[in-house]
Amino acid sequence: MQRIRSIVFTVLSLMIAGATFVFAASVGLAIAGIVAVLMLGSMLAAKLQPAPVRARARADRRAPGQREPRIWNDGRGTIIDL
Repeated sequence: MQRIRSIVFTVLSLMIAGATFVFAASVGLAIAGIVAVLMLGSMLAAKLQPAPVRARARADRRAPGQREPRIWNDGRGTIIDL
């Protein structure tokens, strides 16, 4: 009777350990999938943002000896560096 009980407990413990492993693996795969989708989404969102466009002042309006003012839009507003 003792021998049968130890065999049953061994089989049950192995089944519980296997079920725990399968559950942990499925949760790990789910987390990895969620992280992959979030990374792809952030990568696509970064590609869809407009690139800063450099604007130039026309050269014929400058006085002689002055440098050209730098004007650019960084996506948050226009910056004018005189």
